[in-house]
Amino acid sequence: MSTPTIAGIVEAALYVDDVPRAVRFYETVLGFETIELDERLTAMSVGGRQVLLVCKRGASTHIDVAHDAHGRQHVAFSVAESDMEAWAAKLRENGVTIERDRRWERGGRSLYFRDPEGHILELASPGVWTVY
Repeated sequence: MSTPTIAGIVEAALYVDDVPRAVRFYETVLGFETIELDERLTAMSVGGRQVLLVCKRGASTHIDVAHDAHGRQHVAFSVAESDMEAWAAKLRENGVTIERDRRWERGGRSLYFRDPEGHILELASPGVWTVY
């Protein structure tokens, strides 16, 4: 039997201690929009096509599909190469330190920085991977 196709990632989750602080960061710095929230998490629209779940650490360990994470996590967000300088300026305007500006051998570029919880975030243009 052949493997059915996966079309993409619908949602990714980051686990934080201070959800309101993290949500403010994602709204202010990255322009994400809150689309749903409850006592466990805030769901944020990423580009109108995907969802970032900002989860209260430990709040989902008791549900039937329990999940949680500790330590620094990583998420990369897709951006156009032509927008990279504007993103670098936006990060600096908001007091966000760019920890690394990497050019990839396939032509892509990545900006690495941290959210208020210390998670490493990446803005990546096409050419980072053979499939992107």
